Amino acid sequence: MDSYVAAARDLEQDESYRSSAPGHEDYEGTLWRFVQEQVSEAYRRRTPTVDACNGWHSGAYLLETMPSVLYILMRYGHDPAETIVRAVNDTWDNDTIAAIVGAAVGALHGRAELPMRWIEGLSGRTAEHDDGRVLQLSQRPEPCGGQPRKSERFEVHRQGAGRT
Repeated sequence: MDSYVAAARDLEQDESYRSSAPGHEDYEGTLWRFVQEQVSEAYRRRTPTVDACNGWHSGAYLLETMPSVLYILMRYGHDPAETIVRAVNDTWDNDTIAAIVGAAVGALHGRAELPMRWIEGLSGRTAEHDDGRVLQLSQRPEPCGGQPRKSERFEVHRQGAGRT
């Protein structure tokens, strides 16, 4: 959370958001400050994830999504499967929050740390006529922060060219 707050503080500058979550309707300010105040307090109190996320509402709004993502990663980031389960089960906008949490968990731990039953039978396709390369890309041996080999960087770029 501290890394997020430091980066967001520099990026947000004078952005201001209003909360509509019950109990937070009077909040108007930056996202980083809301995260710093609310997430750190929930973490300090060891608030159950569903209660913390319900507290700021965990909907499809920046002041709800980011606190939920960060809190779930802080509480469960060491356990990839539990992190994703909490994102799905303990939030309102669970498709968005679980997608963000899943991407972070994948970057931190890699595919090998996910339960095999979640992966078996997946085609790796994101569209009807694609080449199914998504699963192959997810098998990269380097953990987060590792630098891909030059040939691998080129291949990923080339494969993604022209796609959104």
